[in-house]
Amino acid sequence: MSAADILTLDLGDRSYDIHVGSGLIARAGELIAPVLRQKRVIVISDENVAPHYLSPLAGSLAAAGVTVGEIVLPAGEQTKTLDHFQELTDRILDEKIERGTALVALGGGVIGDLTGFAAATLLRGVDFIQVPTTLLSQVDSSVGGKTGINTRHGKNLLGAFYQPRLVLADIDTLDTLPHREVLAGYAEVVKYGLINDPDFFVWLEENGEALCNGDKTLRQHAVLVSCRAKANIVAADERETSVRALLNLGHTFGHALEAETGFSDRLLHGEAVAIGIVMAHDLSALMGLCDEEDAHRVKRHFDAVGLYASPTRLANVGWQTDALLSHMASDKKVKDGKVTFILTRGIGQAFIATDVAMDDVRQVVDQSIAA
Repeated sequence: MSAADILTLDLGDRSYDIHVGSGLIARAGELIAPVLRQKRVIVISDENVAPHYLSPLAGSLAAAGVTVGEIVLPAGEQTKTLDHFQELTDRILDEKIERGTALVALGGGVIGDLTGFAAATLLRGVDFIQVPTTLLSQVDSSVGGKTGINTRHGKNLLGAFYQPRLVLADIDTLDTLPHREVLAGYAEVVKYGLINDPDFFVWLEENGEALCNGDKTLRQHAVLVSCRAKANIVAADERETSVRALLNLGHTFGHALEAETGFSDRLLHGEAVAIGIVMAHDLSALMGLCDEEDAHRVKRHFDAVGLYASPTRLANVGWQTDALLSHMASDKKVKDGKVTFILTRGIGQAFIATDVAMDDVRQVVDQSIAA
Protein backbone atom coordinates (compact mmCIF):
# COMPACT_ATOMS: atom_id res chain seq x y z
CA MET A 1 0.00 0.00 0.00
CA SER A 2 1.34 3.44 -0.87
CA ALA A 3 1.87 6.19 1.71
CA ALA A 4 -1.35 7.79 0.47
CA ASP A 5 -4.13 6.45 -1.70
CA ILE A 6 -6.36 8.67 -3.84
CA LEU A 7 -9.97 8.00 -4.81
CA THR A 8 -12.20 10.20 -6.95
CA LEU A 9 -15.89 10.66 -6.24
CA ASP A 10 -17.31 11.08 -9.75
CA LEU A 11 -19.99 13.77 -9.89
CA GLY A 12 -19.12 15.38 -13.20
CA ASP A 13 -17.91 18.96 -12.78
CA ARG A 14 -18.38 18.60 -8.99
CA SER A 15 -16.09 15.58 -8.71
CA TYR A 16 -13.43 15.62 -6.01
CA ASP A 17 -10.52 13.59 -4.72
CA ILE A 18 -10.37 11.71 -1.42
CA HIS A 19 -6.83 11.25 -0.10
CA VAL A 20 -6.27 8.49 2.47
CA GLY A 21 -2.93 8.02 4.19
CA SER A 22 -0.35 9.30 6.66
CA GLY A 23 1.21 12.77 6.77
CA LEU A 24 -1.59 14.50 4.86
CA ILE A 25 -1.97 17.43 7.29
CA ALA A 26 1.71 18.23 6.83
CA ARG A 27 1.06 18.28 3.05
CA ALA A 28 -2.25 20.13 3.30
CA GLY A 29 -0.95 23.33 1.71
CA GLU A 30 0.26 21.66 -1.49
CA LEU A 31 -2.93 19.57 -1.73
CA ILE A 32 -5.48 22.26 -0.87
CA ALA A 33 -4.03 25.32 -2.62
CA PRO A 34 -4.71 24.03 -6.18
CA VAL A 35 -8.46 23.68 -5.54
CA LEU A 36 -8.93 27.16 -4.01
CA ARG A 37 -10.56 29.98 -5.95
CA GLN A 38 -8.95 32.49 -3.61
CA LYS A 39 -5.82 31.90 -1.56
CA ARG A 40 -7.76 32.42 1.66
CA VAL A 41 -9.47 29.96 4.00
CA ILE A 42 -11.22 29.92 7.36
CA VAL A 43 -10.38 26.76 9.33
CA ILE A 44 -13.13 25.58 11.69
CA SER A 45 -12.15 23.14 14.43
CA ASP A 46 -13.10 22.21 17.99
CA GLU A 47 -11.48 22.39 21.41
CA ASN A 48 -10.37 18.75 21.32
CA VAL A 49 -8.83 18.71 17.85
CA ALA A 50 -7.37 22.23 17.58
CA PRO A 51 -4.55 21.75 20.13
CA HIS A 52 -3.23 18.79 18.12
CA TYR A 53 -3.71 19.73 14.48
CA LEU A 54 -4.76 23.36 13.93
CA SER A 55 -1.24 24.79 14.05
CA PRO A 56 0.31 22.18 11.70
CA LEU A 57 -2.56 22.60 9.24
CA ALA A 58 -2.43 26.40 9.34
CA GLY A 59 1.36 26.33 8.98
CA SER A 60 1.19 24.07 5.94
CA LEU A 61 -1.43 26.31 4.32
CA ALA A 62 0.55 29.47 5.08
CA ALA A 63 3.68 27.91 3.56
CA ALA A 64 1.67 27.44 0.35
CA GLY A 65 0.75 31.13 0.31
CA VAL A 66 -2.74 30.72 1.74
CA THR A 67 -4.10 33.27 4.27
CA VAL A 68 -5.67 31.44 7.19
CA GLY A 69 -8.39 32.47 9.64
CA GLU A 70 -9.24 30.23 12.59
CA ILE A 71 -12.46 29.48 14.52
CA VAL A 72 -12.56 26.98 17.39
CA LEU A 73 -15.90 25.68 18.70
CA PRO A 74 -16.84 23.53 21.69
CA ALA A 75 -16.49 19.79 21.11
CA GLY A 76 -19.37 17.32 21.08
CA GLU A 77 -22.71 16.58 19.45
CA GLN A 78 -24.29 19.38 21.49
CA THR A 79 -22.47 21.86 19.21
CA LYS A 80 -24.52 20.70 16.20
CA THR A 81 -27.41 23.05 17.00
CA LEU A 82 -29.02 26.12 15.50
CA ASP A 83 -27.52 28.33 18.22
CA HIS A 84 -23.97 27.21 17.47
CA PHE A 85 -24.67 27.37 13.73
CA GLN A 86 -25.67 31.02 14.10
CA GLU A 87 -22.58 31.70 16.20
CA LEU A 88 -20.39 30.03 13.57
CA THR A 89 -21.87 31.90 10.60
CA ASP A 90 -21.69 35.23 12.43
CA ARG A 91 -18.03 34.64 13.25
CA ILE A 92 -17.27 33.69 9.66
CA LEU A 93 -19.05 36.80 8.36
CA ASP A 94 -17.08 38.87 10.89
CA GLU A 95 -14.03 37.85 8.84
CA LYS A 96 -15.45 39.68 5.79
CA ILE A 97 -15.29 36.60 3.59
CA GLU A 98 -15.89 36.66 -0.15
CA ARG A 99 -17.43 34.00 -2.37
CA GLY A 100 -13.95 32.80 -3.27
CA THR A 101 -13.04 32.17 0.38
CA ALA A 102 -13.13 28.50 1.35
CA LEU A 103 -13.98 26.91 4.68
CA VAL A 104 -11.89 24.02 5.99
CA ALA A 105 -13.48 21.56 8.42
CA LEU A 106 -10.79 20.18 10.74
CA GLY A 107 -12.42 17.69 13.09
CA GLY A 108 -14.96 14.92 13.35
CA GLY A 109 -18.48 14.60 12.02
CA VAL A 110 -19.92 17.46 14.07
CA ILE A 111 -17.41 19.98 12.71
CA GLY A 112 -17.74 18.59 9.20
CA ASP A 113 -21.54 18.72 9.22
CA LEU A 114 -21.63 22.23 10.71
CA THR A 115 -18.96 23.61 8.40
CA GLY A 116 -20.53 22.04 5.33
CA PHE A 117 -23.95 23.47 6.17
CA ALA A 118 -22.38 26.89 6.74
CA ALA A 119 -20.61 26.63 3.38
CA ALA A 120 -23.86 25.67 1.65
CA THR A 121 -25.68 28.73 2.99
CA LEU A 122 -23.14 31.55 3.41
CA LEU A 123 -23.22 33.96 0.46
CA ARG A 124 -25.47 31.33 -1.18
CA GLY A 125 -22.58 28.90 -1.31
CA VAL A 126 -18.82 28.96 -0.71
CA ASP A 127 -16.35 26.11 -1.18
CA PHE A 128 -15.33 23.86 1.68
CA ILE A 129 -12.75 21.17 2.30
CA GLN A 130 -12.97 18.22 4.69
CA VAL A 131 -10.01 17.27 6.90
CA PRO A 132 -11.66 14.55 9.04
CA THR A 133 -9.82 13.57 12.22
CA THR A 134 -12.00 10.73 13.56
CA LEU A 135 -12.48 7.26 12.14
CA LEU A 136 -16.22 7.85 11.84
CA SER A 137 -15.79 11.06 9.84
CA GLN A 138 -13.05 9.57 7.66
CA VAL A 139 -15.15 6.59 6.58
CA ASP A 140 -18.55 8.22 6.49
CA SER A 141 -19.55 11.81 7.16
CA SER A 142 -16.73 13.59 5.29
CA VAL A 143 -17.63 11.89 2.01
CA GLY A 144 -20.83 12.42 0.08
CA GLY A 145 -21.94 15.97 0.83
CA LYS A 146 -24.51 15.45 3.58
CA THR A 147 -24.38 18.47 5.86
CA GLY A 148 -26.68 19.53 8.67
CA ILE A 149 -27.55 20.20 12.28
CA ASN A 150 -29.90 18.68 14.85
CA THR A 151 -33.14 20.08 16.21
CA ARG A 152 -35.28 19.05 19.17
CA HIS A 153 -37.34 17.06 16.65
CA GLY A 154 -34.45 14.85 15.58
CA LYS A 155 -31.02 14.44 14.05
CA ASN A 156 -29.89 16.31 10.93
CA LEU A 157 -33.34 17.72 10.19
CA LEU A 158 -31.83 21.01 9.01
CA GLY A 159 -29.26 20.53 6.30
CA ALA A 160 -28.30 20.41 2.65
CA PHE A 161 -26.62 18.15 0.12
CA TYR A 162 -23.43 20.11 -0.57
CA GLN A 163 -20.23 18.48 -1.76
CA PRO A 164 -16.73 19.42 -0.57
CA ARG A 165 -13.94 20.28 -3.00
CA LEU A 166 -11.47 17.86 -1.41
CA VAL A 167 -11.19 15.32 1.43
CA LEU A 168 -7.92 14.66 3.28
CA ALA A 169 -8.22 11.65 5.61
CA ASP A 170 -4.95 11.62 7.55
CA ILE A 171 -4.66 8.26 9.30
CA ASP A 172 -2.16 9.74 11.78
CA THR A 173 -4.94 11.76 13.44
CA LEU A 174 -6.42 8.52 14.75
CA ASP A 175 -3.38 8.16 17.04
CA THR A 176 -4.78 10.85 19.35
CA LEU A 177 -8.37 9.61 19.16
CA PRO A 178 -9.78 8.10 22.38
CA HIS A 179 -10.38 4.37 22.02
CA ARG A 180 -14.11 4.86 22.57
CA GLU A 181 -14.21 7.17 19.53
CA VAL A 182 -12.26 4.65 17.45
CA LEU A 183 -14.83 2.00 18.30
CA ALA A 184 -17.69 4.37 17.44
CA GLY A 185 -16.17 4.96 14.02
CA TYR A 186 -15.57 1.26 13.54
CA ALA A 187 -19.33 0.66 13.60
CA GLU A 188 -19.61 2.61 10.35
CA VAL A 189 -16.75 0.56 8.86
CA VAL A 190 -18.61 -2.67 9.65
CA LYS A 191 -21.68 -1.20 8.01
CA TYR A 192 -20.04 -1.29 4.57
CA GLY A 193 -19.39 -5.01 4.84
CA LEU A 194 -22.94 -5.67 5.96
CA ILE A 195 -24.50 -3.63 3.15
CA ASN A 196 -23.01 -5.39 0.14
CA ASP A 197 -19.48 -6.67 0.80
CA PRO A 198 -19.53 -9.93 2.80
CA ASP A 199 -15.84 -10.55 2.06
CA PHE A 200 -14.98 -7.25 3.75
CA PHE A 201 -17.01 -8.29 6.79
CA VAL A 202 -15.02 -11.54 6.96
CA TRP A 203 -11.81 -9.46 6.76
CA LEU A 204 -13.09 -7.31 9.63
CA GLU A 205 -13.90 -10.40 11.70
CA GLU A 206 -10.26 -11.42 11.28
CA ASN A 207 -8.65 -7.97 11.68
CA GLY A 208 -11.11 -5.76 13.54
CA GLU A 209 -9.55 -6.01 16.99
CA ALA A 210 -6.06 -5.17 15.71
CA LEU A 211 -7.47 -2.34 13.62
CA CYS A 212 -9.25 -0.84 16.62
CA ASN A 213 -6.12 -1.27 18.74
CA GLY A 214 -3.96 0.86 16.45
CA ASP A 215 -2.59 -1.05 13.43
CA LYS A 216 -2.11 1.72 10.86
CA THR A 217 -1.89 -0.52 7.81
CA LEU A 218 -5.21 -2.13 8.70
CA ARG A 219 -6.75 1.26 9.44
CA GLN A 220 -5.69 2.70 6.11
CA HIS A 221 -7.09 -0.31 4.26
CA ALA A 222 -10.40 -0.08 6.14
CA VAL A 223 -10.75 3.67 5.49
CA LEU A 224 -9.89 3.18 1.82
CA VAL A 225 -12.40 0.35 1.31
CA SER A 226 -15.09 2.29 3.18
CA CYS A 227 -14.52 5.51 1.23
CA ARG A 228 -14.50 3.62 -2.07
CA ALA A 229 -17.80 1.95 -1.18
CA LYS A 230 -19.40 5.22 -0.18
CA ALA A 231 -18.04 7.08 -3.22
CA ASN A 232 -19.53 4.48 -5.56
CA ILE A 233 -22.92 4.69 -3.88
CA VAL A 234 -22.98 8.51 -3.80
CA ALA A 235 -21.91 8.72 -7.45
CA ALA A 236 -24.90 6.52 -8.33
CA ASP A 237 -27.41 8.33 -6.08
CA GLU A 238 -26.19 11.67 -4.74
CA ARG A 239 -29.48 12.82 -3.19
CA GLU A 240 -30.61 9.53 -1.67
CA THR A 241 -33.52 8.68 -3.92
CA SER A 242 -32.54 5.01 -4.13
CA VAL A 243 -29.40 3.03 -3.25
CA ARG A 244 -27.81 5.71 -1.05
CA ALA A 245 -30.47 4.93 1.54
CA LEU A 246 -28.61 1.64 2.17
CA LEU A 247 -25.98 3.71 3.99
CA ASN A 248 -28.61 4.21 6.70
CA LEU A 249 -28.31 0.60 7.88
CA GLY A 250 -28.89 0.77 11.64
CA HIS A 251 -29.56 4.49 11.60
CA THR A 252 -33.34 4.50 12.00
CA PHE A 253 -32.96 2.67 15.30
CA GLY A 254 -29.72 4.48 16.13
CA HIS A 255 -31.04 8.00 15.67
CA ALA A 256 -33.98 7.18 17.95
CA LEU A 257 -31.57 5.99 20.64
CA GLU A 258 -29.50 9.17 20.24
CA ALA A 259 -32.58 11.36 20.49
CA GLU A 260 -33.65 9.62 23.68
CA THR A 261 -30.25 10.34 25.24
CA GLY A 262 -30.35 13.97 24.14
CA PHE A 263 -27.69 13.68 21.41
CA SER A 264 -25.14 13.66 24.20
CA ASP A 265 -21.86 11.92 24.95
CA ARG A 266 -23.80 9.31 26.92
CA LEU A 267 -24.26 7.53 23.59
CA LEU A 268 -21.98 8.38 20.67
CA HIS A 269 -23.37 8.27 17.14
CA GLY A 270 -21.33 5.23 16.16
CA GLU A 271 -22.32 3.41 19.35
CA ALA A 272 -25.97 4.05 18.53
CA VAL A 273 -25.42 2.85 14.96
CA ALA A 274 -23.85 -0.40 16.21
CA ILE A 275 -26.87 -1.08 18.41
CA GLY A 276 -29.14 -0.08 15.53
CA ILE A 277 -27.38 -2.47 13.15
CA VAL A 278 -27.92 -5.32 15.60
CA MET A 279 -31.60 -4.37 15.96
CA ALA A 280 -31.99 -4.21 12.15
CA HIS A 281 -30.61 -7.74 11.88
CA ASP A 282 -32.84 -8.90 14.74
CA LEU A 283 -35.85 -7.41 12.93
CA SER A 284 -34.80 -9.10 9.69
CA ALA A 285 -34.51 -12.44 11.49
CA LEU A 286 -37.88 -11.96 13.20
CA MET A 287 -39.47 -11.31 9.80
CA GLY A 288 -37.87 -14.44 8.36
CA LEU A 289 -35.67 -12.50 5.97
CA CYS A 290 -32.32 -13.76 7.25
CA ASP A 291 -31.06 -16.57 9.45
CA GLU A 292 -30.90 -15.90 13.16
CA GLU A 293 -27.25 -16.94 13.00
CA ASP A 294 -26.52 -13.87 10.82
CA ALA A 295 -27.90 -11.63 13.54
CA HIS A 296 -25.92 -13.50 16.21
CA ARG A 297 -22.75 -13.20 14.08
CA VAL A 298 -23.06 -9.41 13.86
CA LYS A 299 -23.70 -9.15 17.58
CA ARG A 300 -20.72 -11.39 18.37
CA HIS A 301 -18.42 -9.24 16.26
CA PHE A 302 -19.42 -6.00 17.96
CA ASP A 303 -19.02 -7.68 21.34
CA ALA A 304 -15.58 -8.97 20.32
CA VAL A 305 -14.19 -5.50 19.60
CA GLY A 306 -15.90 -3.92 22.62
CA LEU A 307 -18.81 -2.10 20.97
CA TYR A 308 -22.28 -1.84 22.43
CA ALA A 309 -24.61 -4.44 20.97
CA SER A 310 -27.60 -3.61 23.19
CA PRO A 311 -29.09 -0.40 24.61
CA THR A 312 -29.02 -2.00 28.05
CA ARG A 313 -25.24 -1.49 28.08
CA LEU A 314 -26.04 2.10 29.07
CA ALA A 315 -26.68 2.40 32.77
CA ASN A 316 -29.44 4.55 34.25
CA VAL A 317 -31.40 5.09 31.04
CA GLY A 318 -35.11 4.43 31.36
CA TRP A 319 -35.69 3.16 27.85
CA GLN A 320 -39.33 3.25 26.76
CA THR A 321 -40.50 1.53 23.58
CA ASP A 322 -43.18 4.15 22.85
CA ALA A 323 -40.63 6.97 23.10
CA LEU A 324 -38.24 5.26 20.69
CA LEU A 325 -41.02 4.52 18.21
CA SER A 326 -42.09 8.16 18.42
CA HIS A 327 -38.57 9.28 17.51
CA MET A 328 -38.58 6.92 14.54
CA ALA A 329 -41.86 8.45 13.34
CA SER A 330 -40.07 11.84 13.17
CA ASP A 331 -37.16 10.48 11.14
CA LYS A 332 -36.48 12.39 7.93
CA LYS A 333 -36.66 9.15 5.95
CA VAL A 334 -40.37 8.68 6.76
CA LYS A 335 -42.38 8.51 3.52
CA ASP A 336 -46.16 8.66 3.30
CA GLY A 337 -46.28 8.21 7.05
CA LYS A 338 -44.28 4.97 6.94
CA VAL A 339 -40.89 4.53 8.57
CA THR A 340 -38.14 3.34 6.22
CA PHE A 341 -35.83 0.60 7.48
CA ILE A 342 -32.74 -0.96 5.98
CA LEU A 343 -33.10 -4.71 6.46
CA THR A 344 -31.06 -7.68 5.27
CA ARG A 345 -31.42 -11.09 3.67
CA GLY A 346 -28.04 -12.09 5.08
CA ILE A 347 -24.52 -10.73 5.61
CA GLY A 348 -23.85 -8.26 2.80
CA GLN A 349 -27.42 -8.38 1.45
CA ALA A 350 -29.04 -5.19 2.73
CA PHE A 351 -32.14 -3.72 1.09
CA ILE A 352 -34.60 -0.86 1.59
CA ALA A 353 -37.88 -1.78 3.30
CA THR A 354 -40.75 0.71 3.32
CA ASP A 355 -43.62 -1.48 4.47
CA VAL A 356 -42.53 -2.94 7.80
CA ALA A 357 -45.16 -3.88 10.36
CA MET A 358 -44.62 -1.64 13.37
CA ASP A 359 -45.79 -4.48 15.61
CA ASP A 360 -42.62 -6.33 14.56
CA VAL A 361 -40.52 -3.23 15.23
CA ARG A 362 -42.13 -2.89 18.66
CA GLN A 363 -41.30 -6.51 19.46
CA VAL A 364 -37.62 -6.01 18.55
CA VAL A 365 -37.39 -2.81 20.56
CA ASP A 366 -39.10 -4.46 23.54
CA GLN A 367 -36.63 -7.35 23.42
CA SER A 368 -33.63 -5.06 22.98
CA ILE A 369 -34.35 -2.79 25.91
CA ALA A 370 -35.17 -5.79 28.12
CA ALA A 371 -32.08 -7.81 27.18
